[in-house]
Amino acid sequence: MAVLWDIRVDPGYRALGIGSQLFDKVVDWSRRHGCRVLKIETQNNNTAACRFYARQGCVLGGIRRWAYPDLPEEVQMLWYKTL
Repeated sequence: MAVLWDIRVDPGYRALGIGSQLFDKVVDWSRRHGCRVLKIETQNNNTAACRFYARQGCVLGGIRRWAYPDLPEEVQMLWYKTL
């Protein structure tokens, strides 16, 4: 399993396909290294990221309500993509 920690694109460069290109590179790297699953963590308050990963073919596979004790309003969302 490969874990994608973060993809960030400067706001001035969003909607140009850069995030998708970066994601494709992560998928390629993961496959080359023998990984069969890609795991991504987002939070419920980052709907743009959730939509992005869904568009990339990721599936929401887990929700952890109390993952961040110091941030009770944030919910951990775990996305998976089969490689």
